[in-house]
Amino acid sequence: MTAGVERPGRLPRVLLTGAGGGIGRCLHQAFAGRYPLLRLADRVPVAPRHATDEVVTGDLLDPAVATAAVQGIDCVVHLAGIPKEGGWEQILPDNIVATLGLFEAARAAGVRRYVFASSNHAIGFHEATRELGIEEPVRPDSRYGVSKVFGEALCRMFTDKYAVDACCLRIGSFRERPEDARQLSTWIGHRDMAELVRCAIEAPAYGFAIVYGVSANRRTKWHSPDAARIGYVPVQDAEQWAAELEQATLGAPGSPAVRFHGGSYCAAEYVPIEGGPTR
Repeated sequence: MTAGVERPGRLPRVLLTGAGGGIGRCLHQAFAGRYPLLRLADRVPVAPRHATDEVVTGDLLDPAVATAAVQGIDCVVHLAGIPKEGGWEQILPDNIVATLGLFEAARAAGVRRYVFASSNHAIGFHEATRELGIEEPVRPDSRYGVSKVFGEALCRMFTDKYAVDACCLRIGSFRERPEDARQLSTWIGHRDMAELVRCAIEAPAYGFAIVYGVSANRRTKWHSPDAARIGYVPVQDAEQWAAELEQATLGAPGSPAVRFHGGSYCAAEYVPIEGGPTR
């Protein structure tokens, strides 16, 4: 079942979780004053920028905090969680349990659109030479990547079962500028990041979508057929830094950090297979 819902004529009321993080701050700056309500949720206080900002301070693992955060909201943009690899004692509660609790609270409150910050680490163990779309099987490269696969599956189920819109953003390397050779293909700049999320919030009904969070890098190997469905057209390109960064690799040729899409996440705890690279 491909679901969609009618979009209201007005701009939606938006909840932004993880508003104090790097991407959250970028979006807050870009969206301040755009929406009739921009509710900013984080464990630490976030300073409002506009009269239409609201702040919710607390841990989304607390059902009372999650319930309060979603009241009166049309679209949840879920960024909160551990933003990098960690142990299960961190990843399980913050990236999996809290995501489930928030989405269920939002469903109970009647929220009809979910934008989930997934990650390229959901597909990190595909060979780096391979072009990837959204039909290939997930191959998470870390516990963090597994948590993003869970979030994508949750979004898929919410669309199929509850007829909501859900857009999963497989975010690449969010930086002001790329920092190494890998990021010449995986980079997403601040302008494109804000535009990607704006499109996911405001596009006409689209059911379920997966879009790579990547700029218009001429070297990218990630392709998003669903980008057209939400109207996302990136304009930034990492190539302007190519001469400086082409030799800034994360490892020797054939090393896991170079061999796989996930880079250094693949190299951590990597156990080579005796007798050859097949995996």
